Amino acid sequence: MDRLLVIKLDNGSTLEAKAPAELEVKPHDTCVFRRDFYTDAGEVVREIAEPPESTNWAELPTVQHIADNRELAAANDNYMRSRGAMRTARELVGNLGLAMKLLNAHYSLDGKLVVIQFSADGRVDFRELVKELSRALCTRIELRQIGVRDETGIYGGIAVCGQRLCCCRFLKEFNSINVKMAKEQDLSLTPATISGACGRLKCCLKYEHEGYQELEREMPKRGNWCETPQGRGRVCDRNLLTQKVSIQLESGNIVHFHRSEVTIHVPEQRPRIVSERQQGRERRDGGSGNGRENRDSRPRGSGNGVQKGRGVRDNRPPREEARRPEESPRAEENAPREK
Repeated sequence: MDRLLVIKLDNGSTLEAKAPAELEVKPHDTCVFRRDFYTDAGEVVREIAEPPESTNWAELPTVQHIADNRELAAANDNYMRSRGAMRTARELVGNLGLAMKLLNAHYSLDGKLVVIQFSADGRVDFRELVKELSRALCTRIELRQIGVRDETGIYGGIAVCGQRLCCCRFLKEFNSINVKMAKEQDLSLTPATISGACGRLKCCLKYEHEGYQELEREMPKRGNWCETPQGRGRVCDRNLLTQKVSIQLESGNIVHFHRSEVTIHVPEQRPRIVSERQQGRERRDGGSGNGRENRDSRPRGSGNGVQKGRGVRDNRPPREEARRPEESPRAEENAPREK
């Protein structure tokens, strides 16, 4: 049964390769492996003890043997040649005006392939660049665009926890991470707190997300009213790991309790505010409900009133008939007097 090894190249990228069981290879050994049409060398990082069932052994590179002194010298010469290839590539990128950032170059052990890694904000048409590089370096060129997370993993660094960056140590695939994970863990949402060295959200936000979800289910949220041994108060802060909450009592004092010592207060239904005018209307209509509903519920067209609009006017005196001009007092004054 073949062994599954993780090999790291001199440009920082890693790959998986299979090695015969009888080959004694241990971590930090430089081995030579065959891949497609070329031969390359790299350092063994670790061995995967339990390979996943989905591993396609037929497509994996095959480790041939441990590198000898001659092959180590050739790998060192290729590393020096890669620096010259980078200078040539930068000049061509500037001449072509391409918006791309060249990171590193790697020569295969036999010199049949040069792999150049770069990063860019979007897609870049580098077909002309490949032609110019192939003509200048007289070998096959392969350009690989990587993201900012992969770029940080290649360069490496120390995280705020004091450990090496996860993307540099063991992470091979980057999971989807969003700001909601930071909110559910009660973390400060300032970019300096939740962002890593790459400028993206920290990968470690995914590690304990499910655990924080379990702890948050039984915890009261900020702003909730709770009953405590010292009286009623509002939650102003909480700690999911210690399961403690900070309560601001009605007196203004802030006390700390364990989650089991407080009871979440269910807010009562707010009373309906009724104005004095509406209260008088309800008493006049003979009910305690909405006066408008009682007024509209009366049968229309009943009584001697005249139906107008939505309501009904009952028992109102009829309007006085308009006086004729000759019957008005002003008309009598203006009439000619008899002599």
